[in-house]
This record gives sequence, C-alpha cells and structure tokens, in this order.
Amino acid sequence: MDSPDVIVIGGGTGGYSTALRAAALGLEVVLVERDKVGGTCLHRGCIPSKAMLHAAELVDGIAEARERWGVKATLDAVDWSALVATRDDIVARNHRGVQAHLARAGVRVLAGHARLTGPRSVRVTDLGGRTGQHGEPGVHDLSARRGLVLATGSRPRTLPGLEPDGRRVVTSDDALFAPGLPASVLVLGGGAIGVEYASFHRSLGAEVTLVEAADRIVPMEDAEVSRHLARGLKKRGIDVRAGARLLDAEVLTNGMRARVRGARGETVTVEAERLLVAVGRAPVTDGLDLAAAGLATDARGFVAPADWDRLETAAPGIHVVGDLLPPPSPGLAHASFAEGLLVAETLAGLPSAPVDYAAVPRVTYSSPQTAAVGLSEAEARARGYEVEANSMPLTAVAKGMVHGQGGMVKVVTEAGGRVLGVHLVGPHVSEMIAENQLVVGWDAEPSDVARHIHPHPTLSEAVGEVFLTLAGRGLHQQ
Repeated sequence: MDSPDVIVIGGGTGGYSTALRAAALGLEVVLVERDKVGGTCLHRGCIPSKAMLHAAELVDGIAEARERWGVKATLDAVDWSALVATRDDIVARNHRGVQAHLARAGVRVLAGHARLTGPRSVRVTDLGGRTGQHGEPGVHDLSARRGLVLATGSRPRTLPGLEPDGRRVVTSDDALFAPGLPASVLVLGGGAIGVEYASFHRSLGAEVTLVEAADRIVPMEDAEVSRHLARGLKKRGIDVRAGARLLDAEVLTNGMRARVRGARGETVTVEAERLLVAVGRAPVTDGLDLAAAGLATDARGFVAPADWDRLETAAPGIHVVGDLLPPPSPGLAHASFAEGLLVAETLAGLPSAPVDYAAVPRVTYSSPQTAAVGLSEAEARARGYEVEANSMPLTAVAKGMVHGQGGMVKVVTEAGGRVLGVHLVGPHVSEMIAENQLVVGWDAEPSDVARHIHPHPTLSEAVGEVFLTLAGRGLHQQ
C-alpha cells in the first residue's frame, strides 16, 4: 500500500493550501481531486465572478462618465463571447499557476474519486483510467502515515421543485456559464452571492428582482450596512424585496413566472427570463464513506472537528478544512487558506496558532461593495459588551464626493477599550478592509489607530477620522 505522510482529499483552496504548506515542510503529500485543482473558487466562484463584476464596473463607469462627468462616452453593446473569453483566460492562467505550484512543491496529484476505507486509509478510483497497483483499472489504495485531510468543499443548495437546468433555473455555480445575458432575472437569496449576481446583471442591463427571506439583505452584516447597501441597489434600479418568500414558480417557454409574498403579506407575480437560486451552499461528502473511519456528519451535513485548535476530528489524524467545517468557519476561500496552513503545520509537528475566526474579513463585491471584520453592533451588545459605536458617511471626505456613490464607515468598540468590529459600505471598500483586520485581530484600541496617519485624499481617511473621533481627537466629527 502506498503510504505518503499526508493525503488531502479535495483540491480547492483549502486542500491545495494544505498540500503546498505540508510539502514545503518536507512532508510527502498526495492530493486527490476528482475535478480540477482550484475547486469552486477558481473555476465557478470567486475568480470568474469577480472577473465578470469588473466588466460590470467598466459598464457602469461609461454611464457615470457620460451622466456625471461630461465625458461623451457611449456603450454600443456588450460582446458576451469576448467577455467570456477574457474571463476564461484569467481562470485558465490561474489554474495553470496552481498546477505549477503543486508540481514544483512535489505534491503528487491523483485525478480520481476518494473513498475512506479505514482510519487514515483511502481507495482512489482513478478517473484517468490508468491501472492501479493491484492490476485493477484505476484503483489506488493509500494510507497516510501522519494525517488525512478532508477538503471536499461544497455545492449550491437548491429548492424543491426548482431543479437547475443551466438555462432558466441556475445556481451560482452555473449562472455565469448560462447562455447569453438575460433581459430580466429573479434572484432568490440576498446574501453576498445573491447580491453580487443581482448587481452584475443590473450593470449589464437586466431588470433585476432580489428576494431575501430575512428582514434585510446581507443579514449577517451590521444593520446599518444592510440599509446602506439596499439603498444603493435600489438607486440602481434593482427591486429589493427583503422579508419576502417564494411561494411557487413555474418554467415558461421563454422564462419563469414566480409568486412572491412580501413583508406585509402582499403577493406579487414576478416574470423573468432567468431564476437564479442563491440560498446558500451545502457541504459535499457523498461517496466519502465517512463511517469507514468512524466519522459522521452533523444534522447540517458538516464534519465538525473535535479539536478546533487543530481542526482534528474525533478520528485521530483526520483533519477538516474549508466548506466541510461548520460555523464559526465562515465558508470563505481566504479562511480555508488559513485552515490549510494550520493543519499542515500541525501535521508537521510545528506549533501553529488556531484560526481567529472573529478576525476573518467578509466582502460583498457588488456595487456598492460591503466589507466587514469582527462583530456588528447588535452582536457586540448581545454578547454583553458595553458598546460605543461611531460612523461617518464616505461623502464626508473629498474622495467620497469624487466617487459619488455614498456609503459609510462604522466602528464598534468596547466602551473605553478595544475595537470589536469595523463595517464598510461603498465604492472599493474591499480594498480597505485589510487594515481593519489587523485592528480587530490585534485587539487595538481607537487611540492605537488614531496616531497613524491616513493619506489624503483617499476613502481610507474616513476610517482614520472615525478612529480619531472615538479617541477624542476628531477633526471633522464631534
């Protein structure tokens, strides 16, 4: 039996980061992936969607140039095939980069389906059709000397009676790959993914209805962020319906018809060319045969660790990273990178700090964007903190006026103490959150941040001004 030090099942962000770090630490690593290394994030999620959102931003910029700045620019059309070709080229180059990194690191990649056969042992059915070591077509038996890592990721959740067909009913995994641009779209789910797709389609000219069952969109974010974001989306012409539920839907010859019950109990009929289901993601464990290693999923389908400091399950030597983990792991690619580093270093016998989930930033790449790290004001109060919060509109600084999209900065602190959360909404705030991750992660107080100088004129000086105010040194706020 082949016995590498580490076997990683799943080649997405969590899996390949584990493999790369373990190999860098001198461990022999086998990575098993049944699709393409890079996973959902690279091939169907983060990267292609942000490429398309960048194109959408360019389209919005043409309208702004003409209507606000007097630049006589016009948009003739969006060449969908050219847009798709650029997106696919970006994905392909990133894919080749991940493959090259794994090859240089000496990670052995098996293209196949993995099934647990016991504690830290795996049978891989090779999708390449090669012959296994026992003469069986494409079967490989492996046993991990140090550890087995489960990193099989997630898939979009669907709704009963609304099976995706890739054309009229789509999920976030295939929305960007559906044929052409719809003239109208109904988006079910007002979390980050749903909001991003609503924003993208609106920028490219579609009529968009966004339906969220909770009482506000991006319900995991601070309530003020939700209000500002909803205002910004509505200003762009998106029909935002929070506190609403889908009653039923039917596929028509040229689209969809759905009935939606609103927050006040009213029922409206929405017709659209496409229905995009963005109601969350479910962990993928089918075919793993977890029971062979003495493991089982919880009621939600997650594989919960027994030791969160090491992300180790109840089966010694079996660890979990990425979307298989339940909360507080947020199911974000950048969190899975950190989880992969932690597990690899643990398997190499090195001390490694547990992942600080409270300091993992969250971003919605819509227009306007949101970005946050740490606790919302409501969460902080619910945990018993005596809270002090301060906010400032981005239009209170000159660069915010230049952008003209509104937005705000909000900082939540423990009264007289450390910063508990930072919340942003507005243009380009995804590029402003890293600084605030350090503020929250290092338990800084407003006075610690206030002594550092933010450049002028930038959007970030609004962040600096809020910290100055909380430290009692505000110039433009009292």
